[in-house]
Amino acid sequence: MTVALTLRVYEGVILASDSATTLMAPLPDGTTPVVNVYNNANKVFNLYRGCPIGAMTWGHGFIGHSSISMLMKDVRTDYVSGALAFNPDKFQVVDVAEQVKKFVFEDRYLPTFQETSKPEIGLVVAGISSDRTIGEQYSIIAGPDGVVGPTPLTTEETSSATWFGQIEAITRLILGFSPQLLPLLQSEFGVSEQLLAEKLPVLRQNLNPNIITDTMPLQDAIDLAHFLVEVAVRYSQYTPGATVVGGEIEVAAMSKHEGFKWISRKHYYEEALNPHHLLPTRHKEASDGPG
Repeated sequence: MTVALTLRVYEGVILASDSATTLMAPLPDGTTPVVNVYNNANKVFNLYRGCPIGAMTWGHGFIGHSSISMLMKDVRTDYVSGALAFNPDKFQVVDVAEQVKKFVFEDRYLPTFQETSKPEIGLVVAGISSDRTIGEQYSIIAGPDGVVGPTPLTTEETSSATWFGQIEAITRLILGFSPQLLPLLQSEFGVSEQLLAEKLPVLRQNLNPNIITDTMPLQDAIDLAHFLVEVAVRYSQYTPGATVVGGEIEVAAMSKHEGFKWISRKHYYEEALNPHHLLPTRHKEASDGPG
């Protein structure tokens, strides 16, 4: 399982996630229990070093023998080699999202799961286009009904936060109520969909603590993103069942002039033992750590 969060303010875009990945196996009785939880999955990625362009994933972690992390590194390698067109001085985030959709979903996901059930895989491609000052975020979601996107997470040029995966904890904190509230009102109290649609804006207006603002400094937005993911991690830790959100929290920030910057990340190797200058030139760019 996962919690993956993207947060946008005027100064930039932040991607933040946990590191848990869950192994589940079907049983003869039809249930699919958690077999194991690994806490070292990579879910946040830089797509071109120095440019404010990145991606984040949630859901199923593999397509065939390749993890989503490996595929994102393949995209980055192809950008560097020229196999995929990318001009670091003139690019649009939506164009990158379209390239990622084709590379990951059209060329690999759909053929791999053509004869089997299609697991849900989500990706957000986010960044700041070369001719813009405010960030953009596009979701691409694949599942049994096909591939949807790239879809802009918001059409307004204001601050925003969007979260995916295990959304319970962050939804309660940001919106002021559980995502289970609305279906519970329908099933237990007979509240109609029409009435819910009318009253939902009232709930959001009065219960949302409005902790995200347009002019929030980038460092404060980074701290907030880390905090929100940590809330989801702790919530999973103390609620009944397997701890499906956990591991290290990875955070990256993108701004127009500083590009893509890692704030916190993990390595499976000691950096001191693997200096970049000893890596082959082609591999250096594509192997900048696990992201």
